[in-house]
Amino acid sequence: MKTSPIRICVLYDGACPRCIKDRDNYSRIAGGYAVGVTWFDITDQDEKLKTWGIEPFKALTELHVIIGECENTEKPRVVSELDAYIVLMRRVPILKPLAWLMGLKLVRPLLSKLYRKAVYRRLRCEGRL
Repeated sequence: MKTSPIRICVLYDGACPRCIKDRDNYSRIAGGYAVGVTWFDITDQDEKLKTWGIEPFKALTELHVIIGECENTEKPRVVSELDAYIVLMRRVPILKPLAWLMGLKLVRPLLSKLYRKAVYRRLRCEGRL
């Protein structure tokens, strides 16, 4: 008997056209493997983020994934930045090798630095940083 995948909730910046495009691309690539993945727009949700133990600025500058339901009333298990991408990508067979590569000790710091630089550049250009 096949078990259903663990539900995850992906926090994304709904005020960011690139973030919306990335969400849509993931859903398209994942197809049926996206079952159990929900998306939560963090725009104007500072109080909700704080109840999950996530600083709003961190939510804006790093991808966060909640393991389980977004509506969880207890403090949820949250992973962020590259760990969040890895959790999300491991669900999709075609993306698993990329998730593995991202997790390598020599690759991870470089990707993290490039990711942060790109996010901060985008937020500065949008006047939100």
